[in-house]
Amino acid sequence: MANVPQEFNTFYLKDVSFVNLMTRRIFNVLIVANPYDAFMLEDDGRVDEKIFDEYTELGMRFPPIFTQVSTIEEARHVLDETSIDLVICMPGTADNDAFTVAREVKAIQPSVPCVVLTPFSHGITKRMQNEDMTIFDYVFCWLGNTNLILSIIKLIEDKMNIEHDIEEAGVQMILLVEDNIRFYSSVLPNLYNYILQQSKNFSTEALNPHAAAQRKRGRPKVVLATNYEEALQIYEKYAENTLGVISDTRFPMQTPIGRLSHVEEGDPEAGLKLLRTIRQHDEYVPLILESSEVENREKAWAEGFDFLDKNSKKFNVDLRKMIEEHLGFGDFVFRDPETHEEVARVKTLKELQDNIFKIPHDSLMHHIRRNHMSRWLCARAIFPVSQFLKQVTWHKLQDVDAHRQIIFDAIVQYRRMKNIGVVAVFDRLKFDRYAHFARIGEGSLGGKGRGLAFLDNIIKRHPELNQFGNATVQIPKTVVLCTDFFDRFMDDNNLWSIALSDAPDEVILQHFLKAQLPDDLIEDFFIFFDAIKTPIAIRSSSLLEDSHYQPFAGIYSTYMIPWLDDKYEMLRMLACAIKSVYASVYYRDSKAYMTATQNVIDQEKMAVILQEVVGHRYGDLYYPTFSGVLRSLNYYPIGDETAEEGIASLALGLGKYIVDGGQTLRVSPYHPNQVLQTSEMETALRDTQTRFYALDMSHVGDDFKVDDGFNIKNLRVRQADADGSLTFIASTYDPMDQVIRDGIYEGGRKIISFCGVLQQGVFPLPELLQMSQKLGAEEMRRPVEIEFACNLNDDRTGEFYLLQIRPIVDSKQVLDEDLQQIPDEQCLLRSHNSLGHGISEDVTDVVYVKTDENFTAANNPMIADEIERINRKFLNEDKNYILIGPGRWGSSDYWLGIPVKWPHISGARVIVEAGLKNYHVDPSQGTHFFQNLTSFGVGYFTINTYTGDGVLQKEILDSMPAVEETEHVRHVRFERPLKVMMDGKKQTGVVLLPQEGTEEPA
Repeated sequence: MANVPQEFNTFYLKDVSFVNLMTRRIFNVLIVANPYDAFMLEDDGRVDEKIFDEYTELGMRFPPIFTQVSTIEEARHVLDETSIDLVICMPGTADNDAFTVAREVKAIQPSVPCVVLTPFSHGITKRMQNEDMTIFDYVFCWLGNTNLILSIIKLIEDKMNIEHDIEEAGVQMILLVEDNIRFYSSVLPNLYNYILQQSKNFSTEALNPHAAAQRKRGRPKVVLATNYEEALQIYEKYAENTLGVISDTRFPMQTPIGRLSHVEEGDPEAGLKLLRTIRQHDEYVPLILESSEVENREKAWAEGFDFLDKNSKKFNVDLRKMIEEHLGFGDFVFRDPETHEEVARVKTLKELQDNIFKIPHDSLMHHIRRNHMSRWLCARAIFPVSQFLKQVTWHKLQDVDAHRQIIFDAIVQYRRMKNIGVVAVFDRLKFDRYAHFARIGEGSLGGKGRGLAFLDNIIKRHPELNQFGNATVQIPKTVVLCTDFFDRFMDDNNLWSIALSDAPDEVILQHFLKAQLPDDLIEDFFIFFDAIKTPIAIRSSSLLEDSHYQPFAGIYSTYMIPWLDDKYEMLRMLACAIKSVYASVYYRDSKAYMTATQNVIDQEKMAVILQEVVGHRYGDLYYPTFSGVLRSLNYYPIGDETAEEGIASLALGLGKYIVDGGQTLRVSPYHPNQVLQTSEMETALRDTQTRFYALDMSHVGDDFKVDDGFNIKNLRVRQADADGSLTFIASTYDPMDQVIRDGIYEGGRKIISFCGVLQQGVFPLPELLQMSQKLGAEEMRRPVEIEFACNLNDDRTGEFYLLQIRPIVDSKQVLDEDLQQIPDEQCLLRSHNSLGHGISEDVTDVVYVKTDENFTAANNPMIADEIERINRKFLNEDKNYILIGPGRWGSSDYWLGIPVKWPHISGARVIVEAGLKNYHVDPSQGTHFFQNLTSFGVGYFTINTYTGDGVLQKEILDSMPAVEETEHVRHVRFERPLKVMMDGKKQTGVVLLPQEGTEEPA
């Protein structure tokens, strides 16, 4: 590793927004020509067609529209009626003189650029010597080459945009100094041809077609000067952004007393004088002298200028070669300084990055001393790196290896910056460990894919997220397999009939696992493996998932596969995982959910996200320091928290633990010192995390199951303690002194308290959570739920990864009543800790778990099955019900509550967690139900009548006849509807008993 001086070691590259460049365009061109010239242009030259072809071939949009007229009257009419950006006058007969026409046009529209095209003859040359040329913007020699029209348009557009574009992005300028009209009329089309071709080539550095089209706007501008003073003035104005100067030798130049010397011929050494002056200012800028007088070659070479012979039959070939070699166009060719032979060649920025440490010492020194690297990057519109490297001159740092390191670091930072916030098209030649987010295929990214791309974009536009020295905020490396591959897979393998059948989930999965993915993905996957070198999460991203209005959170599968050295084994596992995610669209639960949401299953399409798993490896285990879910609306505020301050659920290990309803630490980002679960020793010991999830890296096989957690280990916290992964997130219980101490100490049980990151400022987690939820909610214009994971390092640095964002769909119903005023006796249920918002009056049924003295949590799995059967009947009848049961609904630990999944209870309109005398479980937090509850406006009540918290008139339910009764569950029906009212901001909810006199249900 080279020893890079501190001043060059830390730097920040500012991105360039190409969309703000070339904003002023020529859209409408008026050509004033006699009928013969007009015919020549229209029929023989087909100017419109050629210009259109030129534009489309170069990938430029908005080709100009041409209007042709023959007389001043017609021109006046067009100028009055249409917004014209450029007038081209072609001289013809005596009564239609170009100079006269131009004067008249300027009189009508003084601000419109006016150009004269003239076929050159001795008479016209003479005429122009006596003409006031200042009224024309440019005069060109017309030899029937329609490419000249394109050059004229580009030259004028460059003039219109140069000042803004240099200031905005550091765009480069090529200065052409030439007073011979005939000569510059033939040089300019060639020069623009090279430049536009170069912009087409360098646009391939972009990550997707849209960005490529925009990058072309960063091409170098051409400015034409026709005398010494004009040339020097232009150079002095744009000296810092001059890519190169191409100058004639003889052209007009004022004498010291202010008169033009040699008016007709020009000063014979004006070009040499100009280039000398420029060289004094800049020792590196390429200077090319051109002349038809061969003796000027020796003069140019003597002063270190390059030379072009105007009389050469291959002048254009020479010009192109010189531009490629000296102005940084084309490939970067590294040469041996002694023999001038090629020693290496790079075509792209990534190739330069890959080869910078392999370039021979002498060759690299030769190019660095002459600033060639910076110029090559400039010509490719890679301005941030170019500007930075331009400062690191050989004078300041005479150490080739240090330069290598600086160039490498600058490219890496630039590529990282360019990758953020952009959905790139996956390219095997560009995707490496510095790549970021790419798509394979042309279809949709799906809901989660869109959410990730959106998060990435938020990170790019809000650099304040990365303001902390010890914390980086990013999304994991991601490749999305778009929905078109799903369609191909289903069609090629004839899977529709089994998928849409009533076959059991395992049967559907086996059919999908036997099917084949397209072979053209294999090479892409291998490139992806090499780039990430971590385990891979294979996540569903369906069209309906995480959409603004129908969040399908947690319905489809997410698999994880370990990282292996055997790429073919990894490929086989990845293919199984992708096919398993595809199969999950057609599982019974998914179909039930589709029915509940009134969606049609065959409209669902699945994209698949392949993503590095955030975490560190500990032996055969892999997991992040912690994961979390952040919600910008807090339906359980405590103390001085407010609903709008949001809430986070934090857990050691993989986030699946949170999704499965495990015990998490609940904290408001604005009140990190106020954590209910750790406020007292008894609650800290009882209500904090005792288990966590980790990926089993040793589980390698083809035993993919419907359960996507088949290779996820459920471990005790003491395993993480043994792994050494609890630094900064745990406290230690001292049984001798009966106290809990922040930090890790020998012996004693470890409490997952997050004390280091919440209270001790080891890592700026509260600030990152505040910013994430604020920016997320602002950008989505609604409350949001954000999933995240974080790796903490022993040196107190960390990487904070945003994994997903989705809206919390808020009910718009307004509550006019104060629910507190309703008497208890009118309520079947009352909760002072409810989730949900709105009013409904169409439910007559209540399903509840029998909680007599024989109740035991050991029966909870059987209770879940009974409820699922009853729920299916409600779905078939398109009806809803109120569900009441003890403990935490949806917990994966059936001792804490009934282990149902959302599709098993999707017909419920209100779900009630009821406390029992000897069965106390804290209010549910962190399950994926939260998202589905809010999207469907489902209420979630927590009631514990044994502690005086709320009302549940269970005796009324017990006295009613059962519509259906199983061993553990009763279903009763009221004759008239119950009225459900929920106030989401005050966290209160009631279910009112039917009042006498209300209508019978229809």
